[in-house]
Amino acid sequence: MSSYTQKTDLWIERSRLVGMLLGCVSYGVFFLLTIQSCIALVRRPRYGGKITDHRLALLFYVFITFVLRTISVAANARYTEMIWIDLRDAPGGPFALIEDEMPYRINVLALSCAHIQEWFMQALLLHRCFIIWNWARCVTIPMITLFLTMIGLSIVVQAEANAGIPFYNINIELIYLCIEVGLNMKEVVAQYDSSLYDTVVRMIVESAMAYSIFATTFIVAFALHLNGITTICFLSIGQVQGITQLFIILRVATGRAYTHEWSTRIAAAPTTIEFSDTISDTTEELNDGRIARLEQNIVQTYSAKAAEAGVCTV
Repeated sequence: MSSYTQKTDLWIERSRLVGMLLGCVSYGVFFLLTIQSCIALVRRPRYGGKITDHRLALLFYVFITFVLRTISVAANARYTEMIWIDLRDAPGGPFALIEDEMPYRINVLALSCAHIQEWFMQALLLHRCFIIWNWARCVTIPMITLFLTMIGLSIVVQAEANAGIPFYNINIELIYLCIEVGLNMKEVVAQYDSSLYDTVVRMIVESAMAYSIFATTFIVAFALHLNGITTICFLSIGQVQGITQLFIILRVATGRAYTHEWSTRIAAAPTTIEFSDTISDTTEELNDGRIARLEQNIVQTYSAKAAEAGVCTV
């Protein structure tokens, strides 16, 4: 009597479970930041009133990205449940269901919502980039071209996923991810009159650096066919990007976001030599003034005494 042994890879199965747990934790952070962003947008900003012109647009952005990410996370959670409960007796077992997930429409729904959310998030970053660079054509034209290319590639990826091709075998996804991360690394914070701490914080937040690092790890794992790491990153990458975007929203809502005016400020910080020369010149002028006044006082005193002596003699 022969027994059938299902093909399995415990590392892939663990990575799916770990990725889903991390995805739920990051979604919780994303949910809290969404609430904070909505509250901050409703309130009057502390550091200025310019946010009022874009309040409704930003509220719509926060709402639509939250809805799309919620649908995506819920669909991934439902399929994770199906892997070990509803479809546990399927041919190939959980390993086959993880490796070949696209034939199930619920995963197509999750991927579609993730792509649409990505479009909105990249549009926000593009807008921030254009503001910083004062809508310079040398920046807007290449960035818009990359943005449209990213949308086209995501549609191609979606079409191949709808055809049932395994996600790990969609090679165009690698090009799509590279352009996506490239769009997140496009902002360079110009020099302005602020502290080093503020400069570092603005660079990290405004350029979504945390997401770029996370996405770079995802790209490397996807290129090297490290499916376990790819699965872990894939189930959390949308939430991580949403978190970094909401940090930008919070800074905008409180009037602390980077603007083009800050990059055009003139930093009039003199060098040490110039500062020393200035002090030396000032000190010399003060000394010359004191000496002149002292000489004048001596002359006046001498004249007064001479006058008194003349009077007494007469």
